[in-house]
Amino acid sequence: QVQLVESGGGLVQAGGSLRLSCAASGRTFSRNAWGWFRQAPGKEREFVGAISWNGGRQLYGDFVKGRFTISRDNAKNMVYLEMNSLKPEDTAVYYCAADGTPYGLGLTAIYYDYWGQGTQVTVST
Repeated sequence: QVQLVESGGGLVQAGGSLRLSCAASGRTFSRNAWGWFRQAPGKEREFVGAISWNGGRQLYGDFVKGRFTISRDNAKNMVYLEMNSLKPEDTAVYYCAADGTPYGLGLTAIYYDYWGQGTQVTVST
């Protein structure tokens, strides 16, 4: 059974930083893209960013504007989301996702087959 588990969420003041982690178990994703999405109350799930299988390419949502960085550790079967200069509008539940097909890199949720349960990020003013 494949499981993705996020960690690292919490409450932070505006301008602060958080690092989210996502660990996979049940299968290896060393040849697969990872994605991060978020969903705020009353809003649709939003693409945050994605990283290719070897980390050589990253894509980010327009709102990121250089504040977030995705990285991965294939040896640990993990992906990370480093978030800096956080704003109150970044408040949301953040989800990691893994593409079941190797060598892809998707911008939308439809590309991702496995999802974590989400971790809450709250940014206060």
